[in-house]
Amino acid sequence: MIKRKFISVRLLTPGMVIDQSIIDGTGRVLIHRKTALDDYMIYSLRKMSIGGVYIREGEESDEEITYNISPEVMEKIEKVKVPDRAKIELHESVKKRVAEGIQFLYSNPDSPSFMDATNNVSSELMKALEENDALAVDVGALKVRLSTKEVQQIGVSGLLHDLGKSRIPNEILNKPGRLTEEEFEIMKTHPVLGYNMIKDKPELSTATKLGVLQHHEKMNGNGYPLKLQGDQITPFARILSVADIYDALVTERPYKDAFSPRDAVEMIMAMTGDLDIHMIQSFLNSVILYPVDSIIKLSTGEFAKIVQNIPGYPTRPTVITLNHGQIYALASDIKCASIIII
Repeated sequence: MIKRKFISVRLLTPGMVIDQSIIDGTGRVLIHRKTALDDYMIYSLRKMSIGGVYIREGEESDEEITYNISPEVMEKIEKVKVPDRAKIELHESVKKRVAEGIQFLYSNPDSPSFMDATNNVSSELMKALEENDALAVDVGALKVRLSTKEVQQIGVSGLLHDLGKSRIPNEILNKPGRLTEEEFEIMKTHPVLGYNMIKDKPELSTATKLGVLQHHEKMNGNGYPLKLQGDQITPFARILSVADIYDALVTERPYKDAFSPRDAVEMIMAMTGDLDIHMIQSFLNSVILYPVDSIIKLSTGEFAKIVQNIPGYPTRPTVITLNHGQIYALASDIKCASIIII
């Protein structure tokens, strides 16, 4: 049984599991609920002058499911399995440096060291891409033909896209309920505020700056702040818009629970009027919802193992049932049209 209790931050010790999300000054989640705290997280909580937090103790009551897979089915799985493409793995030390760098950028936008910090963070992330051979894979899957330089530039634009939120009042950013119409109008000023904070920095490309300004624009003209539409919106902004919406959907906020990655993907797939359809397809080509070797349950009631992910169809991988070794090619076999992962 799980028990929830409030505890002073000064009494926290590594390994305790936090039972609430911790939000920073820009409204982003610094520590997710159900995270096991480490020394750095505890230090950060104390530095933020947070008096106490909720922690959870005990174990989940659900019994662990065990799967009996015959040697024949296991052999079949290994024979047809196609490993997932490379993904970015960040060491904890890199995550810590990147988190500290981003926090510095949003807390000190007027610092003389702003560009140095920006370059340090983007360099850390580019290095991770290169070390994991992800530039040729994940970015290549986008099919938007970005050069290495442009990848770095859009990465910087992504780092800074919500910079203007550092100028939004905390009572609006951290409001535990939905914003009023007046409050939302204030929130909608953050792209312009962010753009104005970086527009005179010659080290940043025009594309990077416009990505910050336009990342809430919509292809149908219903976005903000300029109500641009179609080709008036820069490619960087069209890419960032998809990523930003996905991040917002899967992130827990004070006023809402996080959507599952699957639900978030399906919602984005339905936003063809708001988002660039080519960027949606690029996103679908790059995202992996169910890593190979994951065990899932099908709408047929069967349990199955993921053996191959199909680019462009993240919700329809190829699976093999654990009981009979039946292959379901969910993305291509018309006979599987009514079968879904639940």
